[in-house]
Amino acid sequence: MERFFGFLPYYLILINTVAAAVCMLDKIQAKRHGRRISEKMLFFLSAAGGSVGMYATMRIIRHKTLHKRFMIGIPLIFAVQALLLIYLYFKYLY
Repeated sequence: MERFFGFLPYYLILINTVAAAVCMLDKIQAKRHGRRISEKMLFFLSAAGGSVGMYATMRIIRHKTLHKRFMIGIPLIFAVQALLLIYLYFKYLY
């Protein structure tokens, strides 16, 4: 489990960068009336660990901020992930 926590910061940096980039791409496509990123994909990236990057990007570029599903769902995903990490930390490393 120590290996998991050692690898975790690198994974989180990568997935949050990807989530932020995909959110920005969706905003660009929305302005251009182009092909959009599905909501399922945006939620998947958040659930895969990119919730902080996704939420921060949404707030900064004002994308999906009028959608209650995103404004409640993404922070909820983050809260569940944080609780899970705290649980794992205390169960295996403390």
